[in-house]
Amino acid sequence: MVVLTDEVIKSFSTAKVFQDNTKRINALDFSMDGEFLITSSDDESIHLYNCANGTMEKKSYCKKYGVDLISFTHHSSSVICASNNNWDQTLRYLSLHDNQYLRYFSGHRDKVVSLSMSPNNDTFLSGSLDGTVRLWDLRVSKCQGLLRFRGRPTITFDPEGIVFAGGFGGNVVKLYDARNFDDGPFTTFTIPYNTQLDWNCLKFSNDGSQILLGSLQGAVFTIDSFEGYVLHQFNVENTNLTNSECSFSPDGKYILCGTESGKIEVFNTSTGEKQASWNDHVGPVDVVKFNPKKCMIASGCTNLAFWLPEESSI
Repeated sequence: MVVLTDEVIKSFSTAKVFQDNTKRINALDFSMDGEFLITSSDDESIHLYNCANGTMEKKSYCKKYGVDLISFTHHSSSVICASNNNWDQTLRYLSLHDNQYLRYFSGHRDKVVSLSMSPNNDTFLSGSLDGTVRLWDLRVSKCQGLLRFRGRPTITFDPEGIVFAGGFGGNVVKLYDARNFDDGPFTTFTIPYNTQLDWNCLKFSNDGSQILLGSLQGAVFTIDSFEGYVLHQFNVENTNLTNSECSFSPDGKYILCGTESGKIEVFNTSTGEKQASWNDHVGPVDVVKFNPKKCMIASGCTNLAFWLPEESSI
């Protein structure tokens, strides 16, 4: 893996743009080995891309349910995803090999707005506007655990899969033992801010030391994951992050933020300073992620862009 520096970050530019969707890309995810990228869109399509050669490998549709929050399991041949309609909130386990549903997960009664796959086993979490977080296992359809709350949920596992964090509004982040989360949070962090915040993005850095928080109100923070104090608040341009995503680089040294203006803002997590601002998208950037294994970035509006650094900077 290339060592990321400010110089390398500033050299990134679009290497390829795909115009395979007619509506916004609502989610994207890299496989664990970094070889593949999966996207879901409001046009009810799923696209699989090969990251090594920059080609679209497969296209399928979810016409009956729509598709959102798509995420790889531990295998690059299967994904989990949420419905994208106002009448059914079933989660689905989909084989990309033959485009067949392997299992359905029913229980939520309102839109699912957050999904997180465990990094070390077959369990995953879902958070819904129905006021529940549910724990599932890919091997069985029945819900394995239930947590009730108030507010919009945002959830994520830590890198070890032992702890998960939940943001449920009110400027608060709660940490749970994933094995005993019915016991309630073992710690709660309150983020000081002059108005109430509703989280829509919550990510751990790969070393587990930082938590990245994005909000519907546009405030973006990194906090210490052990003590909960704010490390940095980031001044993201044109920040209306109702749908837009923030994410860490694999080494935790940088964060990416999509914006409603079509820009991607890149910040240094050590200094809090902006290192780059990229503006090659035709619409709001709702999704943006670093590849976990390769020195590349993927981002999406209605188009999908692959970003690579200049070879001279590496």
